[in-house]
Amino acid sequence: MTDTSAPTNLARFAWLSIAAAVTTIAMKTVAWRMTGSVGLLSDALESVVNLVAAIMTLLMVTLAARPPDEEHAYGHSKAEYFSSIVEGALILVAALAIAWAATDRLLHPQPLEQAGLGLVVSAGASLVNLVVARVLFAAGRLHRSIALEADAHHLMTDVWTSAGVLVGIGVVAVTGWTVLDPLVAIGVAINIVWTGVQLIRRSALGLLDTALPEGERALLQQVLDRHDAAYVRFHAVRTRQAGARRFVSMHVLVPGEWTVTRGHRLLEQIEAEIRAALPGSTVLTHLEAMEDPASWEDQGLDRPQP
Repeated sequence: MTDTSAPTNLARFAWLSIAAAVTTIAMKTVAWRMTGSVGLLSDALESVVNLVAAIMTLLMVTLAARPPDEEHAYGHSKAEYFSSIVEGALILVAALAIAWAATDRLLHPQPLEQAGLGLVVSAGASLVNLVVARVLFAAGRLHRSIALEADAHHLMTDVWTSAGVLVGIGVVAVTGWTVLDPLVAIGVAINIVWTGVQLIRRSALGLLDTALPEGERALLQQVLDRHDAAYVRFHAVRTRQAGARRFVSMHVLVPGEWTVTRGHRLLEQIEAEIRAALPGSTVLTHLEAMEDPASWEDQGLDRPQP
């Protein structure tokens, strides 16, 4: 049975992220125009990246929610990784733009204007990002959506970035050291480069069929331990994740004298217990006779050639 409610929920959260990005772009642009701060300009540019990333997230979570078809028998859940990769790349581009603008301001410093009012506007924009990021974090973890989690991480980076910019502007307003504004902007650029690299790395690992996290593998092992006995063995146990989907495969060895019906019932029970322990899992099992030497020759990914 296919759950048709998930796509709508995830799309709704993506639209929330889009609305937050548009709102913060407007607020931070106003703050930049009021103060002339290159730090606030860098903050506004990162919000533009947030908007593009949120649109990409909307497209990819919608695609990922599509059911399997003839050409995509395992579903479309890996589409979410493309969203994270694009978001990471956009972050790196924004970092270069910020560093360029900050370097120019460092060489040609200018005094800030209406710093107090600009700080208030920028702080309001950061609060919007903080609230939306918390919502996306909760939704991403609930639905196991890497796209929503990546968007939430990006928004939280924006929050911390804004905090650094606000501190820099505040210090400039008090001390008059205008050089601090571009220095903070350069620090912002370095910070978001790190975030971009981490997002790209995580997405690349997903595309490379990385195994389930250690905690989830431990839950799987608990299920197998309940059935592991002298007359039942497991090998070639493999796991991978693709966005919100989990995939588990294994070979189950039983006495050759068992009937097909008895072996099938055992496999059905094991698969059901794994799905209960790891919701959203596709479980593939292969029944083998324990006494057959060939059953012990296929534990590796590629079976040895005769």
